[in-house]
Amino acid sequence: MSTLTKDQHQILKNALLEQRENLQRHFESSMEDGAPVESLKDSTGELSSYDNHPADAGTETFERSRDLAIDDTLTDEFNQVNDALERMEQGTYGTCVTCGEDIPFERLEAIPYTAYCINDTPNREISNDRPVEEEVMTMPPSGAGEGRQQRAGKFDNADAWEAVEEYGTSNSPATAAKRDVKGYDENM
Repeated sequence: MSTLTKDQHQILKNALLEQRENLQRHFESSMEDGAPVESLKDSTGELSSYDNHPADAGTETFERSRDLAIDDTLTDEFNQVNDALERMEQGTYGTCVTCGEDIPFERLEAIPYTAYCINDTPNREISNDRPVEEEVMTMPPSGAGEGRQQRAGKFDNADAWEAVEEYGTSNSPATAAKRDVKGYDENM
């Protein structure tokens, strides 16, 4: 049994319910007509990708894969929130599912859906899988990019105005104060 007070328990329950509601809103807004968007064609609204630049398709593919990864992460979080609310109903919320020790309120306040104390938190392993393209990539030629440092600071955004100002501005020479207005009007 957890040592959480009733006030702490209620604070955490409200946080979990709010988090679940936010996640549900996310999933409802990412669905089209009640079903997730399945194909790239459906997500872009294009009938054909023939007239698009290949980089546009690459960008769309990247954006779609990123969105799917975010949805996977949020689905996992949604399931953990529901599991935490179920543990609240069963009276086991606030105790570590591995060792049975109480989880400190501060930890639950930071991660209300956690089921583990700090010592028993499962390690989240990062995949070492690399894109297959890396196997065929070649190293750049020696010396590539070395000249960038030599030219660094020669021209930057601060110098851009000075570089184009010599060609005139919207105030010069047509609207300059010294222009010959009489000569212009007489030729009209």
